[in-house]
Amino acid sequence: MLLGTWNLENLYRPGGPFGPKDKAAYEAKLAALAAVVTALDPGVLGVQEVGEPEALTDLLETVGGTWHAALSAHPDGRGIRVGVISRTPLEVLADTRAYPAGLRPVQADDAGAVSDGAGRGFLAVETVTPAGPLRVAVAHLKSKLLSYPGDRFFPRDEGERARYGAYALYRRAAEATALRALADDLLAGDGRERDVAVLGDLNDEVRAATTQILLGPPGSELGTRGFETPDQGDAARLWDVAPLIPADRRYSRIDSGRRELIDHVLTSHRLVHRLTSAGTGADPAPGPGAELRLPSVGLDPAARRNEPGSDHAPVWVRIG
Repeated sequence: MLLGTWNLENLYRPGGPFGPKDKAAYEAKLAALAAVVTALDPGVLGVQEVGEPEALTDLLETVGGTWHAALSAHPDGRGIRVGVISRTPLEVLADTRAYPAGLRPVQADDAGAVSDGAGRGFLAVETVTPAGPLRVAVAHLKSKLLSYPGDRFFPRDEGERARYGAYALYRRAAEATALRALADDLLAGDGRERDVAVLGDLNDEVRAATTQILLGPPGSELGTRGFETPDQGDAARLWDVAPLIPADRRYSRIDSGRRELIDHVLTSHRLVHRLTSAGTGADPAPGPGAELRLPSVGLDPAARRNEPGSDHAPVWVRIG
């Protein structure tokens, strides 16, 4: 079974302030997205940037076949939210934006506004797949793309840029902490016996401090000598599957010409030992040197409003 995550990039119906301007551009986007879903044929796929529930319905109708879907009821200010699509029925376990107890609100701007919860809700579901019961949490953490008062994407000076970079980092770190708390609930004290995955656009790379928050106890990472040696941390640990992805495909977005892996699949102890492969993109077996067909994005999030497909590649694993 294939399990994955994919940022669908502003999936809205046409005519609104964020979606494609006309029906033709919308249908082109749906066709491009559907082709990838069809090629992947996922059992379970976490999705981000669903702007309208009806647009996700349109996408699944374009793909065809029987699908089950669940969406968070906590979108951000633009209406985008996370969700899950699955070939098997879904039970929603949690849909929350709350920070865990003990974590205070964090500063969000120069005016002193604070963020008291995640900008986009975290969704947790359970399903019974052909590979067995599976619990999944899906998230979309605070972006590294900075915005400034007055809907500006460029700062007045370097001081403002640095401050708003710090505010974004505060929020992403707090959200990662909240997501880790949700993962703890799903693991329920023993990842050795439960198939649990955390999926999503974490908006930072593997070694970033915010991503590392999600891993739990240190040690036994993939690719280390300790991986095959059981230890007490296995019950609570999550493993980022990035080391299993071929090195020349280990990216999910291109930002100003730079390749980065900001979309992640993290798995519990029981699940990580049942993975047979991992990858990015829609081709499960690309030839040597095959590159992902991704645009290079810049600072203007509206620049791709009428472009088909997504500016992210899916990240996936196969479960044996």
